[in-house]
Amino acid sequence: MARVCDICGKRRGVGNTVSHAHNKHRRTWQPNLQKVHVVDGGTKKTIKACTRCIRSGKVVKAA
Repeated sequence: MARVCDICGKRRGVGNTVSHAHNKHRRTWQPNLQKVHVVDGGTKKTIKACTRCIRSGKVVKAA
């Protein structure tokens, strides 16, 4: 299971952690994904959506 938002396609971010001594090492930032029950075409599905999509109203939750 990939950590990708099913709505907007947001994926992990990669970059460096930089210490006070300016030492660098690679790290990742994972998106805040939540399992959400939605109605899609009359059927209930569970999707992974980032919290920004949920908060902005792009996801309509199932009752």
